Amino acid sequence: MADNTNILSEEKEGILYLTVNRESKLNALNFDTLEEIRNIFNEVSDNKDIKAVIITGSGEKAFIAGADISEIAGLNELNARKFAENGQEIFSLIENCHKPVIAVVNGFALGGGCELAMACHMRIATANAKFGQPEVNLGIIPGYGGTQRLTYLIGRGKANELMMTGDMIGAEEAKSLGLVNHVCETKAAAMEKAGEIIQKVMSKAPLAIGMIVDCVNAVFIQGENGYQTEANSFARCVKSGDYKEGTSAFLEKRKPVFKGE
Repeated sequence: MADNTNILSEEKEGILYLTVNRESKLNALNFDTLEEIRNIFNEVSDNKDIKAVIITGSGEKAFIAGADISEIAGLNELNARKFAENGQEIFSLIENCHKPVIAVVNGFALGGGCELAMACHMRIATANAKFGQPEVNLGIIPGYGGTQRLTYLIGRGKANELMMTGDMIGAEEAKSLGLVNHVCETKAAAMEKAGEIIQKVMSKAPLAIGMIVDCVNAVFIQGENGYQTEANSFARCVKSGDYKEGTSAFLEKRKPVFKGE
């Protein structure tokens, strides 16, 4: 993994731990940080040693408290469209990654931070976490996919309320709405929970995990027949050595040894 300025990375036992490291700015996303995320996830896709990713923010106050306002303030209509499309493209790399990606949301996850968390496959929050899309306070709207993913995750009515009012919600409410999978008291506990889930996922067939990502995402792709995507993906799994290993292990009453092929 290449050295980065704004994101700390550490690989342990197949898990890549990423920490957005701009604590003095509440880990706000600036252009450079977004490009580092792009480069990391391009590398994750091709790196066979990396089996999963956990993303968090440095410190205890914020996961990511939004975009860097000093950069947003200089936008005009033309480069604003490019700004939004660039962020959407980067977050799609996370959402479509065939390896499980979990966000450990510690503290504020606002604006672009909430959008990044929603692009991950799962979210685990600390008890002090706060979620929101407060862009209307700046006279704009979410631009990195927030209007779409928030609606998919919590429903049209509540998504409209949160985005139109700019209100924040706490971790327990976020969990009750389906925005968060689990709430843990501390960041350490949340990281431990994320590790437990990742270890369980890593024991399963890697190709099947990737196919699940594709099928779940197909639900939200306009014009795509998700049922056909599922059938095609099922057939691809049956062609794999992992399928033969999984069924043989079941019949032989032993644990399967999946190779991802």
